[in-house]
Amino acid sequence: MRQAAEGGAELRAALWKRSLRIYAYHLLMLALTFTVAAAYAVRTHRAALYNLLNFYIAHPFVAVVGSVLLLYCPPLLDILPMYVIFLFFTPLVLTSAVKRGWAGILATSMAFWLFAQFGLRDVVHNVIVHVTHLPIPLQETGAFNLFAWQAVWISGLWLGAKSAVGEMPLRRIPGYVVTLSAVVCLFFIGVRHSWLGPHLTQQALGMKLDKWQIGPLRVINLVTFTIVFYWLRKYVKRVVAIEPFLTLGKASLHVFCAHVFFVFVGLALLVNDVPELHGWPAAVLLAGTFAGLILVAVREVRNQRAKRLKREQQQIVQVFR
Repeated sequence: MRQAAEGGAELRAALWKRSLRIYAYHLLMLALTFTVAAAYAVRTHRAALYNLLNFYIAHPFVAVVGSVLLLYCPPLLDILPMYVIFLFFTPLVLTSAVKRGWAGILATSMAFWLFAQFGLRDVVHNVIVHVTHLPIPLQETGAFNLFAWQAVWISGLWLGAKSAVGEMPLRRIPGYVVTLSAVVCLFFIGVRHSWLGPHLTQQALGMKLDKWQIGPLRVINLVTFTIVFYWLRKYVKRVVAIEPFLTLGKASLHVFCAHVFFVFVGLALLVNDVPELHGWPAAVLLAGTFAGLILVAVREVRNQRAKRLKREQQQIVQVFR
């Protein structure tokens, strides 16, 4: 917010550089997926892996061009594109917030969420296909409805920006609202585990609770859990502010990319119509995944520390010169 108030040049440089870096990681993951994973899927015909890449296997040129443009997003590889897009527009949002306040931004965000519930994504997708002449089906553009999920991103920016200037909105929530939110959270936990009967399950509530669309019930779910976890923040911090969570968090981008690799390994191990691994293969994969993620995180944190130390040494040398 300080950088945004100073004109936004430094903010744009930092976040656009970060966005470009994430985009590069996304392209690297796509390259590995379209070569190694796709070749294995074609050779072995493992359904769990083949079905994830069937559009690329059938239309490789359209898939490659579309993926570079962030239009084609295979399953498991649709999170980073969303992150790149939101991060790219973040400097513009924060600069606008400094100049005009948050009211208009939040209202616009809510409007996009509302239109997303009534098919805005389909309309925009049809326009993009018409303009680019890339016949990419809607279901191949990723599971996330970006016009709905932007509300989550904007809300996070708003809460973070307000907190940075000591005006955290959640601090003003009365105790009875926290209690009511806790009750609502328990209700949604019951729905999640089908404890409340056949009419109150995720499947029965459908799009109202859909996480990809961020339906109205999902909004209530997110808001109430946010309120409860903010109220419990002192206790939550004690749990997450320990190792290996701290190291994993400091290398979140590398950890995410590595975890997708292990997911592909798990899918490659599934034979025929078996939906999930069991027994010792599952235990070995789980142990290997967490061990691998921690090793990746430790290596990245060490690299970050070495780069920071090198910069500090260069600054000291410049001072003495």
